[in-house]
Amino acid sequence: MAVNNPLLELSKSVVNVPFEIHTMEWIAQNRFQQNSIPHRHNYFVIIWVKKGSGTHLIDLEKYELEDNTVYCITPGQVHQLNTTGEVEGYVISFMAEFLGVAEENYDLLFNTGLFYTFSNSPVIKVSEEMSVEMGDAVAKMLKEFNNFFILRAEILRGFLKIFLIYLTRQFERPKESEAQSKSIDLVKQFFALVEKHYTTKKMVTDYAEELAVTPNHLNEVVKKITGSPASHHIQQRIILEAKRQAVYSSVTMKEIAYQLGFDDTAHFSKYFKNASGESFSDFRAKNQSA
Repeated sequence: MAVNNPLLELSKSVVNVPFEIHTMEWIAQNRFQQNSIPHRHNYFVIIWVKKGSGTHLIDLEKYELEDNTVYCITPGQVHQLNTTGEVEGYVISFMAEFLGVAEENYDLLFNTGLFYTFSNSPVIKVSEEMSVEMGDAVAKMLKEFNNFFILRAEILRGFLKIFLIYLTRQFERPKESEAQSKSIDLVKQFFALVEKHYTTKKMVTDYAEELAVTPNHLNEVVKKITGSPASHHIQQRIILEAKRQAVYSSVTMKEIAYQLGFDDTAHFSKYFKNASGESFSDFRAKNQSA
C-alpha cells in the first residue's frame, strides 16, 4: 500500500540541478507551492535574508527572521520559510558534487560549521562589512547563472567557494592548540559519518572502526568537545529523523522504524521513549495537534 509522505514525495519531485541562485522575490513567485508546507531537499540550501520579517521553521525549531542573517540548510533537514510583506535576499542551492571532491571543498561543507551544525544555531548574523563582500560574490553568481558564457560552471563554482569562505569568517573561532584541533577534527569526522550512516550503523564501535580509534577513545573525545558521548549523538540523530517523520508526515510508526533500520517496531518504540522521555504516540499526538 502506498504511504502518504509529503516529505519524501517533495524531495523526489525537486529537479536535481547542480547549482541555482535566485532572489527571494523570484522564489516567492515561482516556488510558492513548495514553500507552502514544511519540506526537505536532497541538496544544500543557503538563504540570505537581507531585509524582511517572518519566521523560519528548521526541523522542530522556529526562528524569527532578522535583517542580514543567513540560514544554511543541510540535505534532509525539514524547513519552511514564512515571510510577511516584502523580503529582500537570495537563495543559493547546490549539490555537494558541484563543489567537487577536493579536500578543501569537503572542508567547506563538513568541517566549517556552516552545515551539519548539530547543537549549534543555524542562524548566522552577517556583519555590515562582510555583507558588502558577500553581496559582490552574489551579484557575480547571479550574472553568470542567468547567462551561458563559456566555462560557466567553473566561474559559478569559484564564486560559490568565495561566498562560503566569507560566510565561514562570520563565526571563525580562536586558534586552537594542536591537540584541540586534532580532537575537533575527529569529532567533525564522526558527525559526518553519523549523518551518512545513522540508519544502518547505530553502535559506537561501527564509527570507531571507520575512524581507526577505539570506542572508548571516540566516546571520551566526543564528550570532551560536545559535552555528551558519541553514543548519545548517534541516538539523538536517529531520534531527530524519527521526530521529523512523526511531525511532518503521516507514515506509521512501523514505516518509520523500518526506514531507520529497526526490524522490530517494539524495539523502536522502546528506543524512542528511552531517548526522548515520551512515547512515539504521545509525541506525535502532541506535536501534530499543536
